[in-house]
Order: sequence, then structure tokens, then C-alpha cells
Amino acid sequence: MADPEHPRRSTVSDRVITWWLVLGILALAIFPAIAEQFYLQLITKIMILSIFALSLDLLVGYAGLVSLGHAAFFGVAAYTLALAAPASDPPNLWLTLPLALATSAVIALVIGALVIRTAGVYFIMATLAFAQMVYYFFHDTRLAGGSDGIYVNSRPSLEIGSIDLAQDLHFYYLVLAALAGVFILLGIVLRSPFGRALQGIKANEQRMRALGYPTLRYKLAAFVLAGTLAGLAGYLAAAKEGYVNPELLAWHQSGMVLVMLILGGMGTLFGAVIGAFSYVLLQEWFSNLTKHWQLLMGSFIVLAVLVLPRGLAGLGRSIALRRRLSASRDDVEP
Repeated sequence: MADPEHPRRSTVSDRVITWWLVLGILALAIFPAIAEQFYLQLITKIMILSIFALSLDLLVGYAGLVSLGHAAFFGVAAYTLALAAPASDPPNLWLTLPLALATSAVIALVIGALVIRTAGVYFIMATLAFAQMVYYFFHDTRLAGGSDGIYVNSRPSLEIGSIDLAQDLHFYYLVLAALAGVFILLGIVLRSPFGRALQGIKANEQRMRALGYPTLRYKLAAFVLAGTLAGLAGYLAAAKEGYVNPELLAWHQSGMVLVMLILGGMGTLFGAVIGAFSYVLLQEWFSNLTKHWQLLMGSFIVLAVLVLPRGLAGLGRSIALRRRLSASRDDVEP
């Protein structure tokens, strides 16, 4: 973030973030050359969840809106693809993706308009209530297979040259491009006046309202943008797995992505990505060690929160801060 009082520090920080972003994209681009099929699919799944986590980070980390209903937009987009896909031919990505994003955006707009005037625990409970309504709509009706869910018979077709998204490698690079695009988009948004206003609202909404900012409109816009990006993740998840069921909309799905943010570090885009990678990789590791892997995962998260209150993304900053404090103490001591 640019800081008018410390332009040099902000420029250095922006350069570091840019370099890490480039290195991360290059590493993920090279990964398929050395990875087996299982790990290729695993990293694809993690990148999709990273998009999901980034969308929630916009709400929680930057707007201060803690939502337990974010999975509703994720699942609605997944169901949109499943319902719009033809029975025999591959669905057209250029038709189904905008439709899924528009559906998520409309649902987010409707829910957001109803809950955005609440705050704190009331906002959390309101988003949870609406998400459960959407969940039971798909769970208790036969519109999309009820509790059994519905299959997506084939992955969407991109219809560009020889690209075939049915191949895991091609789909991997599509997800990587989507993740990089969402990361860059949010970086631009958060550095814009809109993003500054969101962070100001999180810090002190009363003061921002006194300055003349229409805070409700800003929060609603952030809610809709976050819901749309969650829809992108849901669309990609449905295309990857080829199957959609109501569990994609359940509250524990929203809780899982919130835990990813806590683990990685809220209020940092890299933290959302690091949290998604850490959570899934730890889950894979712990589940191979014992069937009670949730106990190990919970213990690790509690320990991480106690030791690293800023999350894994804040590890470097915490180490640097401790070094500066240690150096200042040495200078003070005779």
C-alpha cells in the first residue's frame, strides 16, 4: 500500500511484493514439469481454494466484514455450471462462465443489500442464515438432484487453438491464469481510492461517514465483488471435480476458508494464498498420519495463532520487528 509519509518504504515494499508474485507464478508454471498426476491435481485444487480465500480476504481483511455465508456464492456458481451444461456436449466456457459469475453477483447483491446494514456478530449470523437458506434450497428440492447432487459430464471447452481443458495440464494453466488475474485485480482495487475507502471503513466507519463517504455503498460493492470472485472459484471447482452437491454451500465450507485466512494472515493477499496452500498440504500430511487428523490440524492452528498473530504471511515482518527491537535495546544499554 502506498504511504504518503514513507514513499521510499512503500516503493520498496511494492517491489518486494512484485518480485514474490513473479517468482510464485514462475514456480507454479514450472511445477507440472516435475510433478506427478496426483500432485498436479492437488495444486490445481489448492489454487482454486486460493481464489476462494482471496475473495473472502477482501471482505474480512480489508473491509472488516466477517462472513460465514461466503460458500453460498461458491456453490451457486458451481450449480450454475452443472445446470447450464449440455447433457452430451462440453459446455462453452465463454457462455457458462459469465453466466455463473453473473448469478453469483446477483445473489451477492440481494443478500448484501439485506445484511450490509448490520455489523459485528449480527452480520456474521445474517450471512450464515442466508447461506443456509440457499443450502437447503438445493438440498431439499429436486432442481439439481437434491442431497445427491448433480454431475458435470465434461469440462468446459475454451475453443482456442489446441487447448483442451479436459486435459489436466491445460486446466491447471487455466486455473493458474485465473489465480494470477484475481491476485493482480485485487491488488489494483486495493490501491485505488475505492480500496483506500474500504480500509478506512474497517478502521473507523463513523469517521468515514462523517467525511461524506457513502459507507454502505462501498461495503455493498465489496460484498458483490467478493461474491463474484467466490463464484469464479466455485465454477472452476465444479469444472475440475465434475460433480456438485449441496455440501459446497454448507457453513463449514465458509468456516474452512476463514480458517485459511487466519492461518495465512488476514489483510494480506499473499496471506490468503499461503493459508490455502498451508491448510490443504497440512490436511494431506496429517490425514496420512492418522484418521484423527482434525485434532492435529486444530492444535497446529491454535499454536500458529498464538505464536504468529499476523499469520504465516507475517512471519518475516515479525522476525524483522524483533530484530529492530533487539537492536534498539542494545543501543540504549550502556
